[in-house]
Amino acid sequence: MKPPVARTAPAPRDRAVSEARILAAVGEVLARDGFGGVGVNAIAKQAGMDKVLIYRYFGGLPGLLRAWAASGRFWPRVADLLGDDPEALLALPAAERHARFFEHFIDELRRRPLTLEVLASEVHERNELTAILEAEREQWGAEASRVLGGPAFQARPHAAAVTLLLVAGVQYLLLRSRRIRVFGGVDIQSDAGWDEIKRALRALATQLFPVDGN
Repeated sequence: MKPPVARTAPAPRDRAVSEARILAAVGEVLARDGFGGVGVNAIAKQAGMDKVLIYRYFGGLPGLLRAWAASGRFWPRVADLLGDDPEALLALPAAERHARFFEHFIDELRRRPLTLEVLASEVHERNELTAILEAEREQWGAEASRVLGGPAFQARPHAAAVTLLLVAGVQYLLLRSRRIRVFGGVDIQSDAGWDEIKRALRALATQLFPVDGN
């Protein structure tokens, strides 16, 4: 009788590759089948992997969805919004930080059509995935305020609420851009239209944070 073969843990690189394939499959299933199609079996099939790995690496579907939400595939991480030189950006005056935050935020969301589809679907469909994605965005908002705000935000109690309205406004215009070209006279499907919006946000930032703000 042959002795049992010892099970060995996957090499770190192999595990990283497998995790990346599984995370990519989440977005692919979501894009193809919507919220209702997101499940362990469908994701494993899309990734071409045994569903056991989803439980091994992520603890099950909720853990996988949280990992996908935090991976930057769905929502831009704060690090994505700091650009190539985070220290240089954070050293800028508050108005410039605020303006660049929105420039990067717009660019990151525009290159995520699946994210826009999910945001549109969230309005009328509620499930475990939407709850996880909402929680991730709340954490993102808190981190963004902490990293980008600084003393200037603390000195202006209304700054956080104004920023919230602007974030919501950007998302709304991006959602509208999926179906219509012109909103309020601005071409929201073109780079030129979004450049105009960025200039307006920059002008608002200078009003929100005067030159002596920090």
